[in-house]
Amino acid sequence: MEKKNSSPLKISSISELHSVLQLPKPLHPLISLVDNTKMSIDKHYLDRSFTLGFFKISYKFSENGKMGYGQGYYDFNEGGMMFTAPNQVLTADENAEYFGYTIFIHPDFLRNYPLSKNIKKYGFFSYDTNEALHLSEKEKILILGLLNNINDELNTAIDEISQDVIVSYIDVLLNYSNRFYKRQFITRKIVNNDLLANMDEILDNYFNKQQTLTKGLPTVEFLASELNLSTHYLSDMLRNLTGQNAQQHIHEKLIEKAKEYLTTTNFSVSEVAYQLGFEHSQSFSKLFKKKTHMTPLSYKLSFN
Repeated sequence: MEKKNSSPLKISSISELHSVLQLPKPLHPLISLVDNTKMSIDKHYLDRSFTLGFFKISYKFSENGKMGYGQGYYDFNEGGMMFTAPNQVLTADENAEYFGYTIFIHPDFLRNYPLSKNIKKYGFFSYDTNEALHLSEKEKILILGLLNNINDELNTAIDEISQDVIVSYIDVLLNYSNRFYKRQFITRKIVNNDLLANMDEILDNYFNKQQTLTKGLPTVEFLASELNLSTHYLSDMLRNLTGQNAQQHIHEKLIEKAKEYLTTTNFSVSEVAYQLGFEHSQSFSKLFKKKTHMTPLSYKLSFN
């Protein structure tokens, strides 16, 4: 039996992607907006993962009008947006049939514009697909209007102003998307509070079962994996919910456990650092003082 190639297929240009999707040649070599229903992926490519050398922004809604969210907390009728940065590993879903639109933007199209750097600040380009942006009817109309404006500009004779206009539309689209994600964190506060409670339980178990002795300090990556979230989504969700990112939450739990050891055991500062997973006690002391404005030893002595 012939072994399938498991390495991701690297698609570097938008023209190459159009060929893979069996689409006509793009109107512009560095940017393309396509109707999702026009895409037709050859079965040869369904067996492989792939990476794109450019940004991908999709607005999708399923044929039956429903889209799963996260671990099934919501069904969403209005449609959702997904954002992918260059070189992320993707897979083609053979059974997915979505209406909507996708815009592909090569980084070179944004070069020499402020957006070339500013686009990196949008963490949602690193969210997982189950962390899509779900739009209200009003938001959907606004986003589709911007996509329609980009499409009109691409279908108009290209002149020296065309790129400026399109980049400005993309900039506005991303700013609105950022606003809508912040709205989503608020409107789904109940679900996010459940996630926060789960996160606290995971961290409590990690410290109480002394997993620090074998696995070291808990990481944001570990926490995100346990919650089935991407690291960026987890930190952004927590920042909007509590004002702290995931790393700060881990440090908060760590300091709580450190205080417990310092006040209820005879452990030295070095032994407390070891129990918590620190390789060097100096690193523990530095973090403890930064968070409490006291050294671990001063804190321990204050209870004696």
